[in-house]
Amino acid sequence: MIKFDTPVQFVKGVGPKMAQRLKKLEIKTIQELIYYFPRDYIDFSRITPVARARIGEPVVLKVRIKDIKVLRTARKRMMLTVINAEDSSGEIRLVWFNQPYLAKNFKEDEIKIFFGKVEYDFKEKSKALMSPVYEVEAKIMPIYSETAGLNSKYLRKIIKLVLKENLIEEYLPKSVLKEENLVGLKEALGEIHFPGSFDLLAKARKRLAFSEVFLIITKMLMLKNDLKKNSAPQIVINKVVLKEFVNQLPYKLTNAQKKASWEIINDLVQPNPMNRLLEGDVGSGKTVVAVMAALATIKSGFRVVWMAPTEILARQHYDNVCELLKPFNINVGLLTGSQVSVSSKSKSSRLTKSQLRTFAQNSELVIGTHALIQDKVNFENLGLVTVDEQHRFGVKQRQTLTQTSCSKLIPHFLSMTATPIPRTLALSLYGDLDISILDEMPLGRAKTITRLVDPLNRDKAYDFLRAQAKMGHQIFVICPLIEEVTKGYKEVNKDYKKVAKKLQAVNLFELEKKSVKKEFEKLSKEIFPDLKVAMLHGKMPPKEKEKIMTAFRNKKLDIIVSTSVVEVGVDIPNATVMMIENAERFGLAQLHQFRGRVGRSGPQSYCLLFTDSLSGMENRRLKALISCSDGFLLAEKDLEIRGSGELVGASQHGFNNLKIASLTDIILITKAKKQAEKVITSGIRKYLGLYEQIIDSTSIRHLE
Repeated sequence: MIKFDTPVQFVKGVGPKMAQRLKKLEIKTIQELIYYFPRDYIDFSRITPVARARIGEPVVLKVRIKDIKVLRTARKRMMLTVINAEDSSGEIRLVWFNQPYLAKNFKEDEIKIFFGKVEYDFKEKSKALMSPVYEVEAKIMPIYSETAGLNSKYLRKIIKLVLKENLIEEYLPKSVLKEENLVGLKEALGEIHFPGSFDLLAKARKRLAFSEVFLIITKMLMLKNDLKKNSAPQIVINKVVLKEFVNQLPYKLTNAQKKASWEIINDLVQPNPMNRLLEGDVGSGKTVVAVMAALATIKSGFRVVWMAPTEILARQHYDNVCELLKPFNINVGLLTGSQVSVSSKSKSSRLTKSQLRTFAQNSELVIGTHALIQDKVNFENLGLVTVDEQHRFGVKQRQTLTQTSCSKLIPHFLSMTATPIPRTLALSLYGDLDISILDEMPLGRAKTITRLVDPLNRDKAYDFLRAQAKMGHQIFVICPLIEEVTKGYKEVNKDYKKVAKKLQAVNLFELEKKSVKKEFEKLSKEIFPDLKVAMLHGKMPPKEKEKIMTAFRNKKLDIIVSTSVVEVGVDIPNATVMMIENAERFGLAQLHQFRGRVGRSGPQSYCLLFTDSLSGMENRRLKALISCSDGFLLAEKDLEIRGSGELVGASQHGFNNLKIASLTDIILITKAKKQAEKVITSGIRKYLGLYEQIIDSTSIRHLE
């Protein structure tokens, strides 16, 4: 008897050989086969008369077969199966390549339905369908993503066999099905593969989309409830110290910063672990809020670990935090793959590297990268873990970090992101987190002027960059590649087909991308030989990257040509121009992050976008960036234009596995969250099928 977890090779008509092909489609079990949904459907009921079939358009034709021929071409010795067919409006040719056996499937005067793209047969001077799909009855046919030796016809056959087995059991509570007007799971899976009508298909998609989102949100809420059962260090807040910290700042906190700080402090005093996301636009002041939380924790007798995704950002946090906490005599350590530093009353020069590492990991506040995990450092008396740009770390990495405490108490957890997500969506995406949002910018910051620059005006842009440099300002130039894809091939300007093998069949669009190395050579030698230009990219040794960033921060460089390594967190107050090559190659959220690297002090700043794309969608995205500087509004615009693909953090909760649901469907997500909360409140263990479904999918019991 087969079950959901039975290997697919045991399905009738599969076997080991076809199972290997199915594995390429990530189908290894019967459950994965059932949930391998069609990518498209052919509606064989929408017949187009032959006379109205236009060249280049896909059509469904219902025609009478006049004659059938199998021919061999003289030049390439290729076998052609050719059918001349007609309806009342005209004639058309149907052609298949190297499939002579198909001729046995047809008879003269037989009426059949064909689907395919209309092309023009220059030799016969007539319209033709090349390799069309055929049917006898008018119905809706599913089309699946295929692989070599495995087509949709075969998938339809084995899926139909499996659906006849009594494997599918309903797991949604009856109350949810009734309130949301959803069809049963068995009916939904049957209709998604073999729909009786498009109305039934719509109902099936609605049910399956709801289930996907509902299961994820319910799982997150369960984990959140589990966390409340654990104990955490109770932080005693020293209000005098916090007031002293706020008063010594060279600026006033925004109302949003005050509110977020209060929410975090209220969490820290609780006996249960805080699990909060601090979400704020670029430049909104998340670092100061996080430092206040760290100070409160340290003054209560506990230690703090702060993890950043890159050495550049970790070093920057270290420098900034040391400056902010200087009046409070706190030992701050930096621990990365290549650097160990300490800031305290002790003189670092008197310590060996081994002693520095020991001192750093025993500091009251340790800032670092993945080294905090990879070095298997144990932190005693750990009270707070802060993760910057939390979407850049995997779930297991964050779990490991919170488990580095030697105590049985679970430390409080504060994660931060500078990628704005619409609030309603964020509350669903991060259903296991409490959320604080910084939706205000500090006073005194001028809005960065963003312009889409025509390639014909490139020289004018360079003149503008030189003028900015002469005024003492600094410039970022961003490129999507480190080096040219075609480097080393002199034939790059020849016919592409002739060099495809040498280029490893690289996408032609890749050839158009700007590279850091080439732009650095061009800018430093040809365009700005009088300026100090450096390049920066992720493959450079950490020490070299830090050396360049330090020089740039100390105003010893005019221009940095970089990849997206500077996307997040890099703070150069003197930088006033962000020039982005191939802007269409970056996501809207990324572009907004790049723009956030300038405009961080008084002088007017600029973001210049270069693109060769004529795509309406790409231009629409770039125009949205030009017209809007609010990251949250941009995120909503991006959802509207491109859908949810760019939303960072989604993959951390399983949203990347959505097959039917869309993160743009806020109404669906809101309904699913409402029902999930009802189920959790009433006790999920009452719904055994649902509970087992969620437990099976929960491999990591940790909150982000």
